[in-house]
Amino acid sequence: MEAMVKRLIPAGLILLLAPMLLALGLAGCSGRTAAQGGKPVVVATIFPNYDFVRQVAGDRVELRLLLPPGTEAHSFEPSPSDVVRISKAAMFVFTGEHMEPWAVDLVKGAGSRKLVVVDTSAGITLVQGHGEHHEEQDRDEETEEHKGGLDPHIWLDPTLAAQMVSTIADALVRIDPAGAKVYRKNAEAYGAKLLDLDGRITAGLQGAKRRMIVYGGHFAFGYFARRYKLDYVSPYKGFSPDSEPTPTAVAELLRTLKSTGSTTIFFEELLEPRVARVLAESSGAKLVLLHGAHNLSREEMDSGVTYLGIMEDNLQKLRAALGAQ
Repeated sequence: MEAMVKRLIPAGLILLLAPMLLALGLAGCSGRTAAQGGKPVVVATIFPNYDFVRQVAGDRVELRLLLPPGTEAHSFEPSPSDVVRISKAAMFVFTGEHMEPWAVDLVKGAGSRKLVVVDTSAGITLVQGHGEHHEEQDRDEETEEHKGGLDPHIWLDPTLAAQMVSTIADALVRIDPAGAKVYRKNAEAYGAKLLDLDGRITAGLQGAKRRMIVYGGHFAFGYFARRYKLDYVSPYKGFSPDSEPTPTAVAELLRTLKSTGSTTIFFEELLEPRVARVLAESSGAKLVLLHGAHNLSREEMDSGVTYLGIMEDNLQKLRAALGAQ
């Protein structure tokens, strides 16, 4: 039934019709404010939010990831079952309107007065994305949700991730005051791990021979690059999965490869690295995944991949590519 509704009704209209969808119970009302075991239900939009809640809450909540495994975060559209799932949850965690522009309408459509809505970007100043490096690209190609050029990928700076964790802990205390001591303790312990990660990345990249990340996809590592004083080049403007690089931007990347002596082109997760592969074949550079942690594949989810594991793997790949080992 739900698949038929999605084919017949655009995502935006689904949100407008949310009250009717809730009444019809299209998703079978599988989500509940308190799950069968009495635990509050928490819905997180993207993997970093999901993993941060998991680290802080442990088994005190019933945690659900809104994005299905393998779904690219920027192209996600909510379904009727998502409206119902959120309407029955105690807490909804998202990363702000610049990452999930549909989230505000989705929450309104869910119509739950008891729902605690958590914006993990609260208190964090967003900076401009990498689009300003390629002004020649037609501005009309920008998607509506990313106009303004603000970069939402705050979790890729571990110090900002620590702030997100603190925000999540505060919200968990609101929905489950009895677990306050547990949440505070876990958040403090996990925050220490994030700051340790920050120190290890700083030390690990300290002696790098090169400071330029050559990225063949949509560059999500702006906050990471700022934190660790790295430069970068990408042929894409903005973060829309439907955008295409200009010939000028591709030529710029190839020139950068030659001038810096880089032998690695990084690509992004969950999207076919078509442009990156062509660039690698043209230059003889090696093609390597640099994981932005937006979401996981089904295999990664089943194997228990974590944010810390992803970032540690990214560090080792960067050390090799930048000549830091």
